[in-house]
This record gives sequence, structure tokens and C-alpha cells, in this order.
Amino acid sequence: MKILKKASPILKKSIFAALFVLICVIIACSDSSTNTTTTNQTLPAVFNKFTSAVTISVSGDYVVLNTKDRPNHKSAYFPTSDSMYEPYNDTGFHRAPGNIVAQNITFKIPISPTAASNHTATSGGPIGISLNGVPFYNQYNGQGQPLTSEIASFDQWKGHPQMQGQYHYHAEPTYLTYTNSDSTILGFLLDGFPVYGPVENGVTVTNADLDVYHGHTTRTADYPNGIYHYHVTAQDPYINGSGYYGTPGTVTQ
Repeated sequence: MKILKKASPILKKSIFAALFVLICVIIACSDSSTNTTTTNQTLPAVFNKFTSAVTISVSGDYVVLNTKDRPNHKSAYFPTSDSMYEPYNDTGFHRAPGNIVAQNITFKIPISPTAASNHTATSGGPIGISLNGVPFYNQYNGQGQPLTSEIASFDQWKGHPQMQGQYHYHAEPTYLTYTNSDSTILGFLLDGFPVYGPVENGVTVTNADLDVYHGHTTRTADYPNGIYHYHVTAQDPYINGSGYYGTPGTVTQ
């Protein structure tokens, strides 16, 4: 400080200019380092198959998908005043309490999924997201029990809401397979691996064709070089078996 007081005005300006440049260099280097660790990957074209109900972005090595969880098909669980309400009187159907309520759910899944060294069990709540923004749930009800009795509460497109109004699929989302095909991609689980319909190469897939995680590795229309993927089947566990094949990302709601 004594040196600055004794220095000429020109020298003072030179010293402050040098300090300013040094600070800018330090900040620039810091920003550069941050950008390096969050460099975005190219989003695979398959993600274009999500409907407009899903907002998609890329964050580093992850795809971020946000949904309001309002199905794009009619349901007996919409309020009767909603234009998407449609009664369902199929034999055996028992309507659960409550209606579909809009949500705000964000899934963060790996862009380039890999097999996990230690496989994580799925938990209650969302374990993945379908192409129309509706979450996938696992093969258990809210009490951690098999879906045996709860299946009767599935609507005309095999979904239903939980107590807070969050609509979801435990099994085949039949609106998607009906609208597209039985062999179409249906969405992704939290580990980034895709979920496909119940038919592959013209043959209905059974549990015997799949591993304990309810998937296998083959080529698909979306992944011609092959990829591990799950299949929905008509038998328990329906979508996923003994946990995630890969390392799951996160879900916030």
C-alpha cells in the first residue's frame, strides 16, 4: 500500500490494469474448467420420439426430462368436468379413490448407459418415464405387495393415480402400444436403458426370454448396433425385475 501511495498516477494505473487482467485470467480459467466437466453430449435421435408433453434438455452426461404427468389419452380418473374424462365400466374394474392431478416431475438419466457393478433395487414411485410423460412404477403396490388386487383399479389404458393424484403405469402402457406398435420403444428407466413393447421380431416376449432385471441385449430399430433393453410382458414383474441393470439417475418431484 505504501508503494502505491508513493507511485505516480501513471504507474498506479498500470498496476491496477495488471491486477485486473490477472483476475480476468483466473476467472476465465475457472470457467473453462467448469465447462470441461459439463460438456454436453449429443442427444440421441431416439429422444425425439417423446411427445410434446415432455420437455427435454441435456446436462453434461445426462438427459433431463420434465413432465406434468398428464396422460395424452382419456381416463376414468380425470375429473368428470375434464374433456379427457371417459367412463370405464369394464367387468371387474374397481375405481380407486381420487383423480389425476398435474405434477412437476424431473427425470435425469444417463445419455450413454452402462451396466452397473452393483445393481440397485427399484423403489416405490417413479422408476422411469414413458414417451407420453407418464411415469413407470415397479411391480409392487404402495405397501410393497404384489399388484394382484390392485390390477382391478387400472383404467382403460392400464394406468391409475396414487393417493396424491400422480398417474402412472405398472405394466404395459397399452395406449402407446396400440397407437404405435407392440414392438415400439415405450420410454426409459432411470438407468438410461430403454423399455420396449411385448413383441420383438414378430414374437411375443415372455419372462423366460429375459434376465432377472427383465431385459436382454439385442439390436433394435432405434439401436441397430445393439443395446441392453427392458421389455414389458404380460406376467409379473411386467416392466422391471430385480432392480436396475445400469446405474440409475435421479428423479425429483
